[in-house]
Amino acid sequence: MQPSIPKVRLIEEFKTFLVKTNALALAIGVIIGAATSKLVGSLVNDVLMPVIGRITGGVDFSNLYISLTPSVKFENYAKAKEAGAALGYGMFINNVIDFVIISFVVFMITKALLREKAAPAGPETKTCRDCGETVLKAARKCKWCGSMLS
Repeated sequence: MQPSIPKVRLIEEFKTFLVKTNALALAIGVIIGAATSKLVGSLVNDVLMPVIGRITGGVDFSNLYISLTPSVKFENYAKAKEAGAALGYGMFINNVIDFVIISFVVFMITKALLREKAAPAGPETKTCRDCGETVLKAARKCKWCGSMLS
């Protein structure tokens, strides 16, 4: 029978796991992602969809559905869903818009963070007329052949 691992060592191993596997960064990312999703959901449902609904003649996307029982008429999607007799494609449209906006925001953040910096310009050079080697532009004498440079 093996002796059990001391609690102190287990805690140290857990700390190492958190640091080395970026588990903490992942957890923070999930939390920020959830908050961003909530924010974008509000943007879509409370700002964009009313404008789109107005443009399309007052269509409320969240209330669009296909009834699975055509003989029964429901007041709205919520009642039809409660009865289990509806496919809510309007909510799917809202969710697609949510997804597109969230994807675009993530793309823009990633693009901003991963932007490549321009390589620093190297020193200006010129070519020696006698030996053809490259020398610094500020040089007065070629370091390869010793000829005077203009």
